[in-house]
Amino acid sequence: MADTPKGMEVFEGEIIAMKGPCHAGHKVGDRLALSCFDTGGLCGFFYHDIFPALSMMQFGGQYPWADKNCLEMTCCDPEVRVKMVVRRVG
Repeated sequence: MADTPKGMEVFEGEIIAMKGPCHAGHKVGDRLALSCFDTGGLCGFFYHDIFPALSMMQFGGQYPWADKNCLEMTCCDPEVRVKMVVRRVG
């Protein structure tokens, strides 16, 4: 497992909703420590989808329509639709 380099932010991902049971075992209320260097145990498919937004947050960017400190994202599986909020911790 990769370690997040010293001085780089680690974000908190919290599973807040889902339509059906997650094949990777995620459940509402799960909290994960995420960064561009560490998946925090997040399903690879979901991590693949959030990586561009996570990378933008990791390096100080933001979407003009979103809060700089918080993004809500949904997994690509239409039967499960795991919804997660990623927040800046510090």
